[in-house]
Amino acid sequence: MDQIDRKILAELQADPELAIHALAERVGLSQTPCWRRLRKLEAEGIILGRVLLLDPARLGYPISVYVELKLNRHDDETLGQFEDLVSRHPQIVECFAMSGQSDFIMRILARSVSDYEQFARTTLLRFPAVSAINSSFALKTIKLDRGVPMD
Repeated sequence: MDQIDRKILAELQADPELAIHALAERVGLSQTPCWRRLRKLEAEGIILGRVLLLDPARLGYPISVYVELKLNRHDDETLGQFEDLVSRHPQIVECFAMSGQSDFIMRILARSVSDYEQFARTTLLRFPAVSAINSSFALKTIKLDRGVPMD
């Protein structure tokens, strides 16, 4: 990947809807070579997709809960079942397998604290291998950036 590829990625991170002619102009290429580079970046899995960022609070989900979760079993079947559980619930918007004290950290969107409490009781704590959860509520978003540094 060269500097032009990095420029393409930086421009698309800033404006994912940028038309190919505008992208090409910004990175100093004609349209066809720019389009080829873009397709190559997609084919190589460097570009995973394009998303539209929405404001969860304006859509009825003002609460972000960060949940640290521990399992008491770590066999393939249990981990697969847990991953399936996470995949089935759209309010779980991020989930990471972790090293350290917690097995997973996830971000869950909720309509209210009681909405989250209900979800935790009926979904997370009902999963048989869950041994502990620790929930922290975000008070304020300071920075929310999905970009990757291009330096």
